[in-house]
Order: sequence, then C-alpha cells, then structure tokens
Amino acid sequence: MIERKILSTGEMIPVIGLGTWQSFDVSPTSDLVSLKQVLTEMRNGGGKLIDSSPMYGRSEEIIGMLTQDGQADHFFFATKVWIQGEKEGIRQMENSFRKFRRPVIDLVQVHNLVDWKTHLKTLKKWKEEGRIRYIGITHYTDSMHDELSKIIRSEKIDFVQFNYSISDRNAEKLLLPTATDGGVATLINRPFGEGSLFKKVRGKPLPSWANEYAIESWSQFFLKFIISHLAVTCVIPATSNPAHAKDNFNAGLEPLPGESIRKKMIEWMEKL
Repeated sequence: MIERKILSTGEMIPVIGLGTWQSFDVSPTSDLVSLKQVLTEMRNGGGKLIDSSPMYGRSEEIIGMLTQDGQADHFFFATKVWIQGEKEGIRQMENSFRKFRRPVIDLVQVHNLVDWKTHLKTLKKWKEEGRIRYIGITHYTDSMHDELSKIIRSEKIDFVQFNYSISDRNAEKLLLPTATDGGVATLINRPFGEGSLFKKVRGKPLPSWANEYAIESWSQFFLKFIISHLAVTCVIPATSNPAHAKDNFNAGLEPLPGESIRKKMIEWMEKL
C-alpha cells in the first residue's frame, strides 16, 4: 500500500485506514468473526491506522479484544477525547487505554473540538511523558474548517481529522494547504458522504477509463480520488464487511490519478 509521511516526525503510515463508527459498536458477546476478518484484511492489505472514539459506543473495547492475538503492535491505534472538563477528560482517556489494552496509544484527538484548550494541555503533558505518541483535533463539517485551520496554525499538534470527498471538496480551499504548510498530518472522515455517494452511483457502471488506474469499484473510485490529493495522509472508511474492507484497502495501491484525471472524475460525478 502507498504510504505517506506523518509530517511532524517523518514516520510513514499507509494511506487507507479503518474507521469504526457504528461498524464496531457491537456486543462483546456477539459473533465477532466478521470484524476479526476485517482486521485480517486490513493487515493483509497493508493498512495500520484504526480510528475510534468513546462516542462510538463499544468500538474501543471491541478493537482491544480483537487485537489481543499477538498482532496488536502492527496496528496504529487512534482514539479521541469527547467530554467537557479536565478531570472528566482524563478519566475518559484512561478508560480508552484500558479498553484498547494498550500501555501507549499512538494518537489521541480532541473529538469535534469539545473543550479543546483544556484537553490539549493534558495531551501535551502525556505526549512528553510517552503515554501517547501523537496529538490531534477533529471535526466533520465544512463550517468548522476555518476554526481547525486557526488551531493548527497556533498550536503544536500532529494530526487534524476532517471531512473530504469527491462531492465535498471544501477542505481544498484552506484546510488541506494549511495542514501541509504547518507540518500537520491529515485524516479524512466521511469519504463516502455517509453513503450518499453510493446512492448516487447505484446501478451505474464505472467509466471505461477507470481500469487504467486499477479502479475496480465505486469505493475505490472515491477513495483513490481522495488519496490522490498529496496533502491527504490517510483516509478512514468504516465497515464491518470483510469484502468491503478488502476492496477499500486495495484502493491504496498504485497507480493514482493525476490532476487532469481528478478533474475528469469530478466532471463524471457531476453528470450523473
């Protein structure tokens, strides 16, 4: 899989990761075979980054359970803090360590900027102590891109997570270039527009020229568009379906479309 640099350190990370909103929020006593297979497909496909949050119900707990097979060190564990108050934030993050069953978490992000100034103080301290490796902030709406840009210009952080897709390109105006200029890695959420892109293309064939870029599905079409923007570090589509997971991870293989084909992809979607 193609890899990109985490700009603050130079560490390489694969361009396709895994989101867990809804998809991993299941009972620990349920049949976890398919979710285990999703993680197997992830490893086989070269992916590493798993993104979760206390907001995602039992996702952190399930990830912790499913990675206790001797392979946990392969993965890059990312989660969030999503609560008001310093003490409450510390308690919530301590729970994430326990649920993940990890002594160190790779990335902790302030979810949707909730009480971000308070939590960044804790995160910076924990990073200095070696409890976490990277610090980030997140949001999921275009209206917050300006605020995210202001924060990454003023604070020393490693990651910014936000929404970006072929049908929602607001991030190209300011946030993506600001992140690159500031040495901040980018995580992309909502790559399929919460499913709206699949509804738009349902029953429609891929363009004939898609196979020139090893695009074998609409999922790969949408993901390759995103990662072909060089300011994108990693995109995190969520799924509980192993076949969909394998398809998603295959989008991280060469070749990627250049600028002229990116424009062609946009025009194709606008005509549908």
